[in-house]
Amino acid sequence: MKYSKLTQTYEALSKTSKRLKKIAILAEFLKTLKDEDKEVLYLLLGRAYPAYDERRIGVSEKLAIKAISKATGIETEKVMQEWKTTGDLGGVAEKLISKRKQKSLDSKELTTQKVLENLRKLPEMEGKGSISKKLNIIVELLSSAKPLEAKYIVRTIIGDLRIGIQESTIRDALAEAFFEKSASSKIQEALDRSNDLAKVFEACKTKNLKSLAQFEIEVGKPIKVMLAQKVSTIEEGFKALGKPCAIEYKYDGFRLVIHKKGKEVILFTRRLENVTKQFPEVVENVLKYVKGDSFILDSEAIGYDKKTKKYTPFQAISQRIKRKYGIEKLCKELPVEVHVFDILHYNGKSVVNEPFKKRTAMLKRIIIKKPYKIVPAKQIITSDEKKAKEFYKMALKDNQEGVMMKNLNAKYKPGKRVGYMLKIKPEERDLDLVITGAEYGKGKRKGWFSSFILSCKKGNEYLEVGKVGTGIKEKKEEGLSFEELTERIKPLIIKEEANKVKVKPKIVVAVTYQEIQKSPNYKSGLALRFPRITALRDDKPVSEISTLEEIKREFEKQKN
Repeated sequence: MKYSKLTQTYEALSKTSKRLKKIAILAEFLKTLKDEDKEVLYLLLGRAYPAYDERRIGVSEKLAIKAISKATGIETEKVMQEWKTTGDLGGVAEKLISKRKQKSLDSKELTTQKVLENLRKLPEMEGKGSISKKLNIIVELLSSAKPLEAKYIVRTIIGDLRIGIQESTIRDALAEAFFEKSASSKIQEALDRSNDLAKVFEACKTKNLKSLAQFEIEVGKPIKVMLAQKVSTIEEGFKALGKPCAIEYKYDGFRLVIHKKGKEVILFTRRLENVTKQFPEVVENVLKYVKGDSFILDSEAIGYDKKTKKYTPFQAISQRIKRKYGIEKLCKELPVEVHVFDILHYNGKSVVNEPFKKRTAMLKRIIIKKPYKIVPAKQIITSDEKKAKEFYKMALKDNQEGVMMKNLNAKYKPGKRVGYMLKIKPEERDLDLVITGAEYGKGKRKGWFSSFILSCKKGNEYLEVGKVGTGIKEKKEEGLSFEELTERIKPLIIKEEANKVKVKPKIVVAVTYQEIQKSPNYKSGLALRFPRITALRDDKPVSEISTLEEIKREFEKQKN
């Protein structure tokens, strides 16, 4: 397929904010898409690979600026100045390519296949001379590109496509193109199990709903985890789930999905990131203490103090998720215990459609309980509200967040926030939000960002709900510091204005607050009063941050 056809679709999508219009545009595009061009579906989400593939394009704005400069013959300083003025590096590429007097003699019309081929070379480049090689690969594309094509090549490589669609938009477009709207749920199930848009597109093109049922989760391929809804009380939980139900500790750790095939163990976070190398002791414990040739387990890893054996909060072990060096030392300093609470696949067979009571019984049979290494999640099955409340108090006493309540007959639904798995925590007001802006500090904080704009999610938009500068430390050794946050934010800057910056929504933080107020100053219409950052949530994807709808519910609850 000619890349120009895809860029015209990008452009049409970017010119409307109406979701139904976007779906209609995509549906028409998908109807004309041939099987051999199916991987274009990845490009629609700004990727070069399916969602389960951990490789990322990962090009910095700095390198993209050099590539634009080299492809156009315009000094990097001028490219940089254009970017600071507009905040859109793709738009800068479009403008400067249009001023180029002539294309290189050996340039050819770009195809989506050529764009994907070059993009996929980028993550493979490592070590000495890799920057120069990456630069040449990008320049090759820009040298052949028309202005509009250059705009979207640059936006794709820096991860800032700006067309306002998500996987769910493509899902609904597939339903409209090949079935009826009611098929969206079947398509979503296929996506949740395969994490591969291109393969699901092939199945949709047959116009046979049964073809969507062929997709099963695979050992070794990461999947989206099932998510819980929130309730306030044990009584509310029983009312929603019925009696009896399972009640488990809600651990203050991070989600870890464990895959085993033969003697190979692979560990994934809820963001689908492979963290096997970061947790060698977990790999060892899984091989030793879990029976089975192959399986997929859903679990929570929590930290504990080696001396006191007391459980520690998430932030105490959060640095282990991203750390790539000094692993052996961290294993000793920040040990983790794995609590397994569900099983999705066992010895070659998917068990997601089995009732939870059967899955949890299976777990207890296959796990050899080894405290401070790997254990089944602490659980009771009861209809007694008094027993349930006592169990809840015990979870809090053990330094955990609260409890989970689970319907005993429920299936496992990958990627869903389901109504038959509920979480109950104390009435501490907390949210997961994303940083979308920052402001430089003064005095002893000069050179660092010292206040941060927090945003929630509404569809494809990120809406500001407050500004925070508390909960962050002056020194790195004390915890999450201004210096660390500044280092993380700088590569994400998309626009600068005086001492303020706008940044890509990538950094998720846990935030507590005193109350929610109405506010004309923020697009959300609401503002958090006295917000405080409590932790970086590297384990959580941006897709799982708090929504405006959830914050509005908390606001109404607060009023009542």
